[in-house]
Amino acid sequence: MPSRSLHFLVAAAALQALLHGGAALASEPVAGLVVAQLGPTSPGFKMNMNRSETGAPEATGVGPRPIEMHESGDAQWHSGSAHPSTGKDGQDKPAKDAPSRAAKADAAKPGASGPAPSAMDILREKLAAKLGARPAGDGKFAMQVSNRGESGENVVTAARPSAAAVAAARKRKPAAAAGDAGTDAAANAGQSLLPTHWDYAGDVGPDAWGKMRPEFSKCATGQRQSPIDIRGGIAVDLEPIKFEYRPSAFSVIDNGHTVQVNVEPGNSITITGKRYELVQFHFHRPSEERINGRQYDMVVHLVHKDVDGRLAVVAVLLDRGSAQAIVQTVWNNLPLEKGDEVRAGSRIDLMQLLPDDKRYYTYMGSLTTPPCSEGVLWMVMKQPVPISMDQVAIFSRLYPMNARPIQQADGRLIKESN
Repeated sequence: MPSRSLHFLVAAAALQALLHGGAALASEPVAGLVVAQLGPTSPGFKMNMNRSETGAPEATGVGPRPIEMHESGDAQWHSGSAHPSTGKDGQDKPAKDAPSRAAKADAAKPGASGPAPSAMDILREKLAAKLGARPAGDGKFAMQVSNRGESGENVVTAARPSAAAVAAARKRKPAAAAGDAGTDAAANAGQSLLPTHWDYAGDVGPDAWGKMRPEFSKCATGQRQSPIDIRGGIAVDLEPIKFEYRPSAFSVIDNGHTVQVNVEPGNSITITGKRYELVQFHFHRPSEERINGRQYDMVVHLVHKDVDGRLAVVAVLLDRGSAQAIVQTVWNNLPLEKGDEVRAGSRIDLMQLLPDDKRYYTYMGSLTTPPCSEGVLWMVMKQPVPISMDQVAIFSRLYPMNARPIQQADGRLIKESN
């Protein structure tokens, strides 16, 4: 159980933030203060605010596991519900017996009868307002806390409706009349809390991606989705891709969907006068792309981004044959746990991953994983690169199948190098 000094420290920080217009809160978030005192080492934590036997506010249920983890690495911190009130015998009453906020507000009006809200209740509500939390219909607050802000600090990132509010919104939607904007908004709020865990099979497979979150909608409604079966391309004199890869430091992470390699800056491609910086590369089994109906053992996607944020992906097909040196270097540095990132002690030269024949197919498509964003320039190398079956088997131990099904070409223009 956290010490009394921690309780007073959190309360003091909250009071200071309220008294000084949030300046203290901005400089050191209360959530970050709790993390600093508790020193959690896991990606998230959970905390419930209750009263101790002495009547003082006390943090309970502190633990290293978050209530809900998202792909972004954010955890949800669910703080409190209706808070217990103290009876005449000095014992806390169950939370369900606590007066509602509306009852407290009515009681606080001149001439009203009934108990007025306590100083601690007022503090909680003011603090929640400062943090951006809102009651979610059932008297509960749900604040999203990220332990990795852009600069690595602990930050309160958003307020979210509670699970009970989401369930209520879902129950209301079937009974709503068509075009009920208010009910649709409530349902959308619930939809935004659906799990962001997605996979390649079952209830969280590709058919469900577009329904998981509003930002994933393109997975279901997009008109320029990837991958496709590449056939019927127009043979033209395509401009060669200018690869500017050099030996670079790298790290390997198993992100829960694939093995991804993050490479230090300085690697790029140039095509049609635009320079795209290499961001990362990752693997799929079997190949997501097909060439005239043929699917290969694996594919590696090299993801690049230009200064305006536009993406260009080079796909290198991997076909059974001899061992591939770059692939083996990556496998040698596989992390033991999902989510861990292993910084390799050696360097990697991606020119060794490219085929000798650098002719390619090109078309406009999308990301092949949620959120399935479109406007992605695809360049699929025509010549496959060999990979040994032992190397394929190693990846299969982690991901037997992580390829999105083929999407409709929808009359898109496909060009190929002569």
